[in-house]
Amino acid sequence: MTWRRWVRLALVLIMLTATPAAGQDATADGARGPEASTPADGDLVQAVQDAAAPDRISTSIQILLMLTVLSLAPSILIMMTCFTRIIVVLGLLRQAMATQQLPPNQVLIGLALFMTFVVMAPTYNQVHDEAIGPYLAGELNQAEAFGVAVGRIREFMITQIESADNTDDVYLFLDEAVAEKDGLVWGDVPTLTLIPSFVVSELKTAFLIGFRIYLPFLVIDMVIASVLISMGMLMLPPVLISLPFKLLLFVLVDGWHLVVGTLMMSFT
Repeated sequence: MTWRRWVRLALVLIMLTATPAAGQDATADGARGPEASTPADGDLVQAVQDAAAPDRISTSIQILLMLTVLSLAPSILIMMTCFTRIIVVLGLLRQAMATQQLPPNQVLIGLALFMTFVVMAPTYNQVHDEAIGPYLAGELNQAEAFGVAVGRIREFMITQIESADNTDDVYLFLDEAVAEKDGLVWGDVPTLTLIPSFVVSELKTAFLIGFRIYLPFLVIDMVIASVLISMGMLMLPPVLISLPFKLLLFVLVDGWHLVVGTLMMSFT
């Protein structure tokens, strides 16, 4: 997907969150003619309602929607995608290597973002092809397109929860009356309940992966510390000696390729 398609997808997703009543009002205004549908000067609410139709988005409304996307995008990205698992694992890797602030936070976050784009591309393509495209073509209304888009994202979150065997996390946030229902299925789980369950599942999986990454570096630290103690060099920090060996080990095994590849394969 090109950057224009990502921007277009984000803009229309925000449009889909508008109330169905707004879309109905805009349709009714269009049926009465352009004179009846033109809002008064300064009437922002009416302007937003008129902009609910895909072919009537003005430049000012696009700017307004873009600002809204920029404010909501971090929460959506962190809570409903694979970004959480990736950034936690990369952060634990940096701590295990004891390289302080190397790589910098900007590099880790940028890498995590691009990895998120790659992993989530199939899901976003489904959203665009099954929800955004038909909505812009007039084949679906706002409520139907929003339901399809949310359904595809729910499928991704449900798949990750099931693959990690963390279905118990869903019951942590599920209403007691719903949790005790016989024959409970994923369709009975609200999206507002599924999102925090997905985040807890991702954190648990990320820490398990981070623990496995931490072990070889911990062994190096223990070996270096034992050697220094046996030599009577108690005042020499073991981290200062073990850091070059950690970097050498990480480079020899092509560590970045293994970590990034393993992370991306964990979502398949």
